[in-house]
Amino acid sequence: MNRFFVISGCSGGGKSTLLDALAARGFAVVEEPGRRIVAEETAGDGKALPWVDMAAFARRAIAMAAADQAAVAESMRPVFFDRGLVDAAAALCHATGAAAPPDIVRQVRYNTTVFMTPPWPEIYRRDGERRHGLEDGIAEYERLMAFYPKLGYRPVELPKADVETRVRFVLQQIGFY
Repeated sequence: MNRFFVISGCSGGGKSTLLDALAARGFAVVEEPGRRIVAEETAGDGKALPWVDMAAFARRAIAMAAADQAAVAESMRPVFFDRGLVDAAAALCHATGAAAPPDIVRQVRYNTTVFMTPPWPEIYRRDGERRHGLEDGIAEYERLMAFYPKLGYRPVELPKADVETRVRFVLQQIGFY
């Protein structure tokens, strides 16, 4: 899946802004499973919210991320994913203490280059779907930076720069600039 690129990293690090800019340039973008799950769970019984049951939330995110990739499998152009299956598997391992990720992360693959938004306190904001603090976001970032390479991915940290600089950086890395 060389054309499927994950944008991951620290919560509040500018992923959504970058993905919006890529979408504005005509690239396909897949919204973060976690935000969709929070919206669905908030409207429903709320049993799989990350602050209620992280393992249930992560299992839903794994299923949703796999379905997302299947839905764009025929795309011949680059597709950018706001987080994805590996992030969800990392969350599940963290929540359950499991040493090994579910087998699906070895079957459903992305491009080996994964773009990581580093912790950036100056732009971090909480919102209705991001209730955790920056410290939790930094801990998650560190877990992801360790988790991705174990599965054969190469995390590339994005510069702390304006969105256009980040867009150029990503597109240069994938050969589209």
